Amino acid sequence: MRKFTDLLIEEAGKGLTVFDIDDTLFRTSARVKVRNKKTGDVKELPPAKFNKYTLKKDEEWDFGEFKNSKIFQQTAMPIGRMVKKAKAIIRNATRKGSKVIIITARSDMDDRDLFLDTFRAHGIDIDKVHVERAGNLGGSAAGAKKKIFQKYLSSGDYQRVRFFDDDKNNLKSFLSLKKEYSDIDFSAFQVQNNGSVRSVK
Repeated sequence: MRKFTDLLIEEAGKGLTVFDIDDTLFRTSARVKVRNKKTGDVKELPPAKFNKYTLKKDEEWDFGEFKNSKIFQQTAMPIGRMVKKAKAIIRNATRKGSKVIIITARSDMDDRDLFLDTFRAHGIDIDKVHVERAGNLGGSAAGAKKKIFQKYLSSGDYQRVRFFDDDKNNLKSFLSLKKEYSDIDFSAFQVQNNGSVRSVK
């Protein structure tokens, strides 16, 4: 297993590092709601369940809390070990010309500046990171995140890409791109509840 210090080694301009937000960098109280259009019944899903949930007949998503920047700011609890890793990687990778992005299942937030200020408040240099919102693409979180990866990898700018996410389905979807981009080195890391990571093959 690789040591964290190995992840800090960067060759100039060749790497792409990607972080998820919910249950990877932060824990929040925001829930995605599922509304039944006929009965009016509402279910609340934490991020981990949302990633795996498939809408049933007559159901629709309600992302109100997930788009609310104030709820994010007030409830975002940093996952200490991961935030520390992210800060070190952002500092090291961007200095060497590599790119760091965040891909979230969230769609556009209602107050972009307040949302980004939450990262700044926890010492994350978000101004050196591009935030991609997979929630704007529709479909499953794993499928939408995969489309974003394809956009970056098809540029031909990267020799290696690594992805930190709490959800194994998202990581497996990411790793399925190895066949399409066989000249790129892929690394996937599943973030555990305590902020440690496990390599996923």
